[in-house]
Amino acid sequence: MRMVLLGNLVSSYVAVLAKKLSIACELVPVPDGVEPARLTDALATAEAALVLAWGKHLPPAPELKLLQVSGAGYEQVDFAAVPPAASICNAFGHEEAMGEYAVMAMLAWCHRFLTYNTAFRRGSWRLGSRFNGPFHDEFNGKTVGILGLGRIGQAVARRAKALDTKVIAINRTARPAPATVDRLYPWGELAAFLKESDFVVVCCALNEETKGLLEEKAIALLGPDAVVMNLARGPIIDEDALYAALKERRIGGAILDVWWRYPPLDDPEAPPSRHEFRKLSNVLMTPHVSGWTHGMLDRRMAQVAENVARLSQGRPLLNVIRPGARGAINGL
Repeated sequence: MRMVLLGNLVSSYVAVLAKKLSIACELVPVPDGVEPARLTDALATAEAALVLAWGKHLPPAPELKLLQVSGAGYEQVDFAAVPPAASICNAFGHEEAMGEYAVMAMLAWCHRFLTYNTAFRRGSWRLGSRFNGPFHDEFNGKTVGILGLGRIGQAVARRAKALDTKVIAINRTARPAPATVDRLYPWGELAAFLKESDFVVVCCALNEETKGLLEEKAIALLGPDAVVMNLARGPIIDEDALYAALKERRIGGAILDVWWRYPPLDDPEAPPSRHEFRKLSNVLMTPHVSGWTHGMLDRRMAQVAENVARLSQGRPLLNVIRPGARGAINGL
């Protein structure tokens, strides 16, 4: 078995993946910017490829049977450019870290943790109890609304419920509510869901139905203290509407880990939005890191290694997005 790891980021996973493999497999890292001949040679004999993106600009891969996306999102994969015989699969393992991030951020928000830390580091006790500083909030008793009850949403629900919150959720696909969710709204009742939520945690996939889902009218349904957290994809929330609501203090705030603009690899200082979210004091912002943990990489590479073994042994693959023409089917 020969597997190409395509691109700088994915190539860096080679050592972790090698430790997870249970079968003999040659791993071939191909960083960005290699000479065309090296890329052509690597793909010409590859039976599997680990990628973030795949397009028509790539050389032929006639032996490819598995295109393994290294994460959950596959919007950078041009399905038409993938050889028909190859199954396309994705990988998860990020939901545990993202569940922790969500609860951490909501706790920090309620307890004004970053505000106190910054003020005290500057040498002032004025926000403290000794000087009758402002009271801060508690997380218990809040209503946490989870928009999208997939793997990430369920991980958030488990943790939030354990901290004595009321957990509500809304999901596009009808399903029974898990024990960690107090109420599961049908998709058509978004307005009622938003009105009830103190925190709205966006965990749903980005598609034509969810793009711009939280637009001006939807955001207006939130209470003046409500906080929106986006862990999914930036365009699910209308960029202009959210910025205006935050700047004008019509909602309590936002916790943003995903964005509307992503930088090219040669410009790590590029702005994440056309608006100055960084200048708003009611925004916490991070550079798409909520799932970026050692544990996530370990779990994902275990899934990739399992798919390599299954491919070699002719068993059903895990997390199949598109089965190959040779009949790969989704595993458990």
